[in-house]
Amino acid sequence: MSSLRSLPRGRAAAVLGAAAAVALLASACAPKSDSSASGTASGTAAASCSASSLALYKSGQLTVATDSPAYAPWFDSNTPSNGKGFESAVAYAVAKELGFSNSQVKWVTESFDNSYAPGAKNFDFDINEISITASRAKAVDFSAGYYDVTQGVLTLSTSKYAKATSLSALKGAKIGVQVSTTSYQAVENVIKPSGSVSVFNTTDDEVNALKNGQVDAIVTDMPTVFYLASAELDNGKIVGQFSYDGGTPEQFGLLLQKGSKLTSCVNQAIAKLKSSGELASITKQWLSDAADAPELTQ
Repeated sequence: MSSLRSLPRGRAAAVLGAAAAVALLASACAPKSDSSASGTASGTAAASCSASSLALYKSGQLTVATDSPAYAPWFDSNTPSNGKGFESAVAYAVAKELGFSNSQVKWVTESFDNSYAPGAKNFDFDINEISITASRAKAVDFSAGYYDVTQGVLTLSTSKYAKATSLSALKGAKIGVQVSTTSYQAVENVIKPSGSVSVFNTTDDEVNALKNGQVDAIVTDMPTVFYLASAELDNGKIVGQFSYDGGTPEQFGLLLQKGSKLTSCVNQAIAKLKSSGELASITKQWLSDAADAPELTQ
């Protein structure tokens, strides 16, 4: 599990509100993702996925939801409709595959916690860093995953490791992780530091240890790294990101009403974006290049 995701979303939202800087990102240390969760990629197969034949919340438009504020790198300038930021770009790419122009995409606000609550929805799909889990899939549909959560390395801009460009450059670093997360195994198995890994009970403990010089860097899931660098640290520096799924990758999925007739068509759209390479291009543009979070290799 990821560290920020262990913070209650309400608490994260309160912190961001006080900081007036960014919104929650607490997709809340969702339990480990399970892309085979009941309800994932479900929905009755539609006879046609043309825009004119889709079962929509409002005829003639694709209604897309997300939380507010919506912050970088997932969105830009708290304006989901501008097409900038990873999730805004993904939403418009899916819409295009479904046959909608940008002007036919209408955005509505839906809080994170309410999005996966049982009941009718006022949107066609919600995109909001929502991890696919079996428990959530009992009440809603999820699309196939559009983002595999990676591990991120966060340090201070003044650290000697701030300019590290490879995992091997971090072997001598004192690294902190949160207890009971996959980040510990990721550090031990991928970075393989020369010293012992420091384990902390909470995200706050990790951040304080970094500020106080007890550790040189912390490793946690990339969404948490984005949040901490924006909201918790004035001089945080994202060193980069690397892949480690611990056997069951955590994924974000588009959220739809339970039993939505649109789910299968959304899955087709995501499959096309993957096979064409467009989804990979969007990911690189907004979560690697624009976010200054390069891929770290040995």
